Amino acid sequence: MITSRSAAVAAAAIGSCALGLSAAAPAVAAAPGQGGDQALVSVFHAVPGLTVDVYANGEELIPDFEPGTLTEPLALPAGSYDLEIFEAGADPEGEPALQQTVDVPAGANATVVAHLSADGNPELNAYVNDVSQVPAGEARLTVRHVAAAPAVDVRAGGTPVFEGLENPDEATAEVPAGTISADVVLAGTDDVVIGPADLDLQEGTSTVVYAWGSAEEDSLALKVQSLGGAHAAPDGVDAGESGVAAAANSSSAWLAWSAAGAVAVAGALMIRRRSVEQ
Repeated sequence: MITSRSAAVAAAAIGSCALGLSAAAPAVAAAPGQGGDQALVSVFHAVPGLTVDVYANGEELIPDFEPGTLTEPLALPAGSYDLEIFEAGADPEGEPALQQTVDVPAGANATVVAHLSADGNPELNAYVNDVSQVPAGEARLTVRHVAAAPAVDVRAGGTPVFEGLENPDEATAEVPAGTISADVVLAGTDDVVIGPADLDLQEGTSTVVYAWGSAEEDSLALKVQSLGGAHAAPDGVDAGESGVAAAANSSSAWLAWSAAGAVAVAGALMIRRRSVEQ
C-alpha cells in the first residue's frame, strides 16, 4: 500500500530526481520580471501517505510537508544546495535518509510534481507552465494526470474537453471564459471518478487542474493552480503575483525524473544559496 512505503526508499528516490533538476531541465527564458540568474519553481506534493522533513544547508525548511500541498512560486538564485531528508519527526542530529547536493540551473521555470505513476509507484515530473497571451474572451485550461489511475476523459458540463489523457501527460485548450462544472471519468465511459467541481475560468487567465491521488486507495482528488501573466493586454499580471503557480515562456513539459522528491527540491530552493569558491 502507498501509505506503508518507507521513508528511506522515498528519500533515495528523491536524490535521483533532485540531481535530474540540473541534468534534465531545458533552457527556458526567464519569466517576466525575473532576472536571468534566478529560477522560479513551485512544488506540488501529490503522493498520498508520505510526510517528510526537509533540511537544506543544515536548516529545517519544510517540517511535516504533507500530501496535497502546493507551494507558492519561489524566485531563487541559481546555484548549489546541500540537502538532507529525514522521516517526519526524526532527530536531525542522526543519520539522514538522504544527503545530496543539488545544482539548480538559472532561468528554470516550472511546477515540480511528486506523484504516483499509473500503477502506483512514486515518481516526479516537472512541467513548464504556459502563460503566453490568451485571446480576448477566453481562458486557458490545462489538465495534468498525475494520479494512480488509468486513462481518463476530462469533461466540462458533461462534454469531453480532453479525451484519453494518461499519466503523466498534460493537455491544454483555450475555452470560453466563465464558470464550468468539471469532472473526470474513465476514458470512453460515463463513470465519474473525480468531481464534479466548479472552475472559475476568468478571461485572460491560465488555470492548471491536477488529477492526483490513488484510485485503489480511494483518494482521487483535484488540485487547482492559477497562473498569472496570460492576459492578452500588454499590462498582464506577472507570474507569481496571482495564485500559486510558477510562470514560464515555454509550453513543453520537462522529462519525468523519479520518486516523491519534489519535497527535496522545494527544501533546496527555499534557503540561502551555498557559496561556491570561484
